Amino acid sequence: MIDPVSLGRHLHDLRASRGLALTALAGQAGVSVSMLSAIERGEKTPTVVVLSRIADGLGLPVSRLLAGLENDRVIVRRAAEQDHLTEPGGWHRTVLTPVVPGVNFEWIRTTLPPGCDAGVFPAYAPGSHEFVAVESGELRLGVGDTEYVLAAGDSVYFPADVGHSYANRTGKPCVYHVAALIMRPRKTG
Repeated sequence: MIDPVSLGRHLHDLRASRGLALTALAGQAGVSVSMLSAIERGEKTPTVVVLSRIADGLGLPVSRLLAGLENDRVIVRRAAEQDHLTEPGGWHRTVLTPVVPGVNFEWIRTTLPPGCDAGVFPAYAPGSHEFVAVESGELRLGVGDTEYVLAAGDSVYFPADVGHSYANRTGKPCVYHVAALIMRPRKTG
């Protein structure tokens, strides 16, 4: 995995060492100035196509542009380091995933107490996805105007670009996991 901040610094240094202004490299690479600037600041992770264009603009093969940046970063998030959030109504969320710059993926374990309605979550940007798996109990999942009743062991996928809701209308707790790919920037600190 390549750290976007390290890539941005490296790209800036390569551009500066060639005496190229941001606008000059953008023109040579066929990439917008705003995109190139965001990549240099580590705010955007470029696609392979954009990386290839930038490498061409610098007169380098992509492998040379990325040399020394690739590292297999493993991020271990111990149980004590996970974010535990207690929401109004008594439901509890544990964010299991670490924040990784440029990756808008979240894995959350949620416990809804008996009779708890977590409410309606607004639609996320187009291209967002959610996967839900029920560990125990019964979950009422609303997606748009349709409600689905899920039991322990059941799982579901839905495009998360519609309003959705989670509720437990039984007398026993419900535990479920949400794996979400949300198309929005994530904050890293």
